[in-house]
Amino acid sequence: MRFDNAYFNLGYLDTLSYRDTIIHRLDPRTKLMATLFFIVTVVSFPMYEVSGLLPFLLFPVLLFSLADIPVKFIMKKVLLVSTFAFFIGIFNPVFDRQAMYVFYGVTVSGGWVSFLSIMIKFFLTITSALLLIATTSFPGICRALQKFGIPDIFISQLLFLYRYIFVLAEEAMKVVRARDIRSFGKRGKEMTAFTGIVGTLFLRTVERAERIYQAMLSRGFSGALHTAKPYGFTGADAVFLTITVTVLYLLRVHDVVGAMGRLSISIF
Repeated sequence: MRFDNAYFNLGYLDTLSYRDTIIHRLDPRTKLMATLFFIVTVVSFPMYEVSGLLPFLLFPVLLFSLADIPVKFIMKKVLLVSTFAFFIGIFNPVFDRQAMYVFYGVTVSGGWVSFLSIMIKFFLTITSALLLIATTSFPGICRALQKFGIPDIFISQLLFLYRYIFVLAEEAMKVVRARDIRSFGKRGKEMTAFTGIVGTLFLRTVERAERIYQAMLSRGFSGALHTAKPYGFTGADAVFLTITVTVLYLLRVHDVVGAMGRLSISIF
């Protein structure tokens, strides 16, 4: 069933975070700071910059290899949301027609260059964010934010939002299964049946949320979330963060691709 596959696919990203690799063993705060610095550095490039962004592909490639994350799974997630960036940048060639480059007689306008820059930035930032979740887990990221002094109420809301996505998906899967069992051919797939499913799903999720909340109160929930797993900076965290920040800074202030091109021209 398609909905079942979508449900289990939703939790697979969180399942990847429980692997035991050198990246997974790093402190969540280290990975969060490295990812944030990477995203800020990528976004700081001007709108017409393309070649300077290419060396930053090294960061996700290393994470894929060191953390043993399936590339195909992450790429599917990136392509799924890439339509938003596509529709944001596709209008640039329409409004920005000033010629910037000429390749073999073909004129490339500034709009196409800025569109390509937007797509590369989108790919780098979304891939790094997904890799952060796949190597840290969303609760781990929330614990890192808590260590940074973010208020507990904000952390609780983030965790509840994340967890209730799975609760909502589970209830929806039960409703869809019941409909499929009672349906023959195209029966049960009309708009009236769909609206009934949405109403039933809403009532069931509200009741389920109330039962979960009462169970949490009976177990002493006071608004703050705690974890039994200890976290602390180690030598590996310091080395990883130092190398990451240093390399990203050097790639930002120096034109690596241009330097390699000039070196190649001087050699050949």
